[in-house]
Amino acid sequence: MSNDTRWAIADIPVQSGRVAIVTGANSGLGSESALALAAKGAHVVLACRDAAKAQSALQAIRAASPAVSVEAMALDLASLASVRAFAEAFVAQHERLDLLCNNAGVMAIPHRRTTDGFEMQFGTNHLGHFALTGLLLPRLLDTPGARVVSVSSSAHRPGKIHWDDLQLERSYRNWRAYAQSKLANLLFAFELDRRLRKAGTSVISVAAHPGYAATNLQSVGARMAGSRVLERLFEVANRLIAQSAAMGALPTLYAATAPEVQGGDYFGPASLGEMWGHPRKVRSSARSKDLADAARLWKLSEALTDVRFAALA
Repeated sequence: MSNDTRWAIADIPVQSGRVAIVTGANSGLGSESALALAAKGAHVVLACRDAAKAQSALQAIRAASPAVSVEAMALDLASLASVRAFAEAFVAQHERLDLLCNNAGVMAIPHRRTTDGFEMQFGTNHLGHFALTGLLLPRLLDTPGARVVSVSSSAHRPGKIHWDDLQLERSYRNWRAYAQSKLANLLFAFELDRRLRKAGTSVISVAAHPGYAATNLQSVGARMAGSRVLERLFEVANRLIAQSAAMGALPTLYAATAPEVQGGDYFGPASLGEMWGHPRKVRSSARSKDLADAARLWKLSEALTDVRFAALA
C-alpha cells in the first residue's frame, strides 16, 4: 500500500464465513471495528467486561446493519480466570477463529492491581491478551490464514520494560506504566509472528495503532484520579483535535483484512506524527524490535500467566 492511498471501510474485503473476536468491543475503537467487520459479513464476537455495555453495543450494531451475525461474550482481561473461561466457552462453541483483535485496554490510570495482583495496565493490556492468544492458539492454527492483530499506541516509543520493577511497585507513574504496556504489546506481536513463521504456519501476527482518536479512553484515568480539570481538558481535546473513533479504527481494520498485509507489519495513521489520517505501514521503536527483550518478555509472560504456546515452543 502506498502512503497516499486513502484506504477506508469500503475497501474491506467481504468477510463472509470468517469468525472474529474483538476485545473491548463495547465502545470506541473496538465497537467501530466490530461494526465494520460484521457489516462485511464476519461473525463477530464482542468480548467485553461489562455485560450491559456489551449488549448495548450489540444492539447498536444490529440496528445499523440488521442482517449481521454478532454475539456478546464475557471477558475481563484483568482476571486470568475470566480469560480462561472465555477461551473455553469460545472453543466449545466455534470451530474456527479467523481474526483475534487484541484491542481492549486501559490508559494512564491511577495505580490499580488486577485480580491476580499485576499492575493493571501491564496486566490488562499485555498479560491478559498474551494469555487469551495462547489459549485460543489451537483454533487459530486450525484456521488457514488466521490473523492476530495487537493494538498498540505511539506511546510505546518512550516506553521500556522495567525488568527490575515490572509491576512498578517502587515507582508508579501512570503514563510510564501505559508506555511499558504498549511496548509490551509490540514485543509480543512481533515475537508471536516470528514463532508462527518458524513453526511453518499460515497464521500471521500484526500490529496497529489508532493515532489520536476521540474515545472515552483518555478521560477515564483523569476521572479515576478525581481530576475534573484534566478530564475536561481531554474532553475538549477530543472535540477539537482528535479524529473520530471510526477513523482511529482504520489501521486495525486494515491490519485485520487487507490481502497484502504481511506478518510483522505495523500500521498507523498516514499524517505527520501519525496522529490522524488513513492507514499506512509505519515504523515502531528500536526497543520494540529487540529480540532479546522479546524472548525474555515471552518467557516471563508464560510464567506469570501459566499459559504456554506449546505448538510454538
